[in-house]
Amino acid sequence: MKFLNILLIISLLFITAILAQGQSNAVIGIEIGNRAPEIVENSVNGHSLKLSSLKGKIVLIDFWASWCRPCRNENPFLVASYTKFKDSKFKGGSGFTVFSVSLDKDEIAWKNAIKKDMLSWDNHVCVLNSNALYIQDYNISMIPTNFLIDGNGVILATNLRGEELAQKLAALKQ
Repeated sequence: MKFLNILLIISLLFITAILAQGQSNAVIGIEIGNRAPEIVENSVNGHSLKLSSLKGKIVLIDFWASWCRPCRNENPFLVASYTKFKDSKFKGGSGFTVFSVSLDKDEIAWKNAIKKDMLSWDNHVCVLNSNALYIQDYNISMIPTNFLIDGNGVILATNLRGEELAQKLAALKQ
C-alpha cells in the first residue's frame, strides 16, 4: 500500500511537470491557444510598459486609434466591461484589464481620446510609428482589432465586439 501511495505521488508530480512544461512551451502567435506576442511600448507618461507585466490577469489587447470611428464606438463597451469585471476572479486569471495599443501618429489626439472616452485603465501605449515589430507580429491590417488573453498570456478569443466581450468575460468567471 505504501508503495502504491509513493507511485501515485510520483505519477502526479510527473503529470504536473508535463502540464507545466506544455504551458511554458506554447507557440507564440495570434491564433486561439497561442501565447500572445510581447508588446513593449511607451505609456501615456512616457515610461516603458510591457504586456507581460499584466501576467495573472485576463487582458484584452485592444488595437485602436483616436481617428478611427469604429474604434471609438467600441470604447463604451470596453469601459462597461472594465468597470464590471476589473476585480473579478476568472478561470485562468484574477482581475480584468485592457492593454490599449493606439496606432495614432498624433500624441495629443491620442491622450485627448483617452480622456474624452473615459478609458480609465492604466495600460495605454501608442505606436507613433507603424514600424513597431509587434504590429507585424499581430498582423494588424485594420482596426479595431483585439485579443483576449488569460493570465498566462494565452489567447482565448479574438475580435470581440459590443456585448460579446462582457458575455465572454461572464463565461470565464469562477
